[in-house]
Parts: sequence; structure tokens; C-alpha cells
Amino acid sequence: MFDLSIVWSSLPLLGRGAVLTLELTAIIVLLGSALALPLALARNARSALLHLPAHAYILFFRGTPSLVQVFLLYYGAGQFELIQRSFLWPVLRDPFWCVVIALALNSASYTGKTLAAALAAVPKGVREAAFSLGLARYQSFITIDLPLAVRTAMPAFGNEIILTCKATSLASTVTLMELTGSARLLSSETYAPYEVFLSAGLMYLAINYGLMFVMRRVELSYSHR
Repeated sequence: MFDLSIVWSSLPLLGRGAVLTLELTAIIVLLGSALALPLALARNARSALLHLPAHAYILFFRGTPSLVQVFLLYYGAGQFELIQRSFLWPVLRDPFWCVVIALALNSASYTGKTLAAALAAVPKGVREAAFSLGLARYQSFITIDLPLAVRTAMPAFGNEIILTCKATSLASTVTLMELTGSARLLSSETYAPYEVFLSAGLMYLAINYGLMFVMRRVELSYSHR
């Protein structure tokens, strides 16, 4: 029988896990977005020295599971003595930053691919008009190409944020007590997985619905500019 008291008693720990989930999501999205723009530019570059490595990067991260990428970074990095002696080790031995780095690199591959396609879809006539007005190439890119591409990629970027939020559940596999990790801990303590995971699922639903609402508002405000 469904025990509502277990749900209420689980809320404080699940709430703290939800805060960590949101924190992970925000940092991952920010880092992934920062990496996405240079990746998109490299992907669209004419030089093979730029677009081939960018294509390989996107192919690897889009073609392998996020869980494998987290495990490779968290469990694999410590096997190399060179890394253990480097300045990177304080970061790579921390499960929080391993999850952030792995998922940010993954998110950048998806966002970069989307942004590259959006940049390539900017009409040539728009660029020609910008040049005829005397704008330099970088000025045209900053004031015309990039805003148009961002507007085109906005719906896909919103979906990527939702997927990133759900992907943070992988952090529980490397000892982080985010929302899924907290639910697993409570389930083992209370022997009531139905109540606990149902509560966690409803929290994920509320978080993702909130993110969708915010992104929809951003899309609408951006499209009216």
C-alpha cells in the first residue's frame, strides 16, 4: 500500500538532491555553451585542420554513451601517473568536476553541431547585404549571423538543457547524491522504492517543466526582437 508518510519524510533529502541537480545542470550548460561556439566555427571552417578534428570530436561524443564518458574520466584518469602528478589531478579526482567536465563536453558536441547547422543556414544574401553596407566580416558575424543562428537553434538548445538535466542522474554512479542518488539512498533505507522514486520522478517533472517554461519565454522574447 502506498505510504504517504514516506513521501513526506523523503522530501528534505530529495530537495537537497534536487538543488545539486540544478547546480550541475547550470554549470554543465554554461561550459557546454562556451565550448559550442568555437566548435561550431571549426566544424564550418574550410580548413581540414579545423573541421576534421571538430567532426571527430562531435562523432565521438554523440556516438558514445554519456555514462561511458563519465566512467572514462572518473575511473580512467587516475590510472595515469602523469595526470596524478599534474595540476589537473585535484579536479579530476573530484566526482563533481568529473561529471561536470564529461557532460559539458558531451553537451558541447550536441549544441555545437546544432549551432554549426544554424550558422550554415544563414542566407548568403544577408551576408552580402552586410558587406554592401560596409560591415567587416567579424562585425557581420557578431551583429547578424550569430543572432540569426541563435534564434534558429533556440528550440534545440532548450531541448538540450532538458536532456542535460536528466543526464545529471548519471552523477549517482560516481557517488554524488543528486536527486537520483538521494532517491537510491532513501530507497535502500526505507525499502519503499515506489514511494521514493515516484517522488523523485515528480521532482524531475517539476524541474523540467519549469525549465521548459523559462526557455519558451526566452524564445518568445527573442523572436519579437
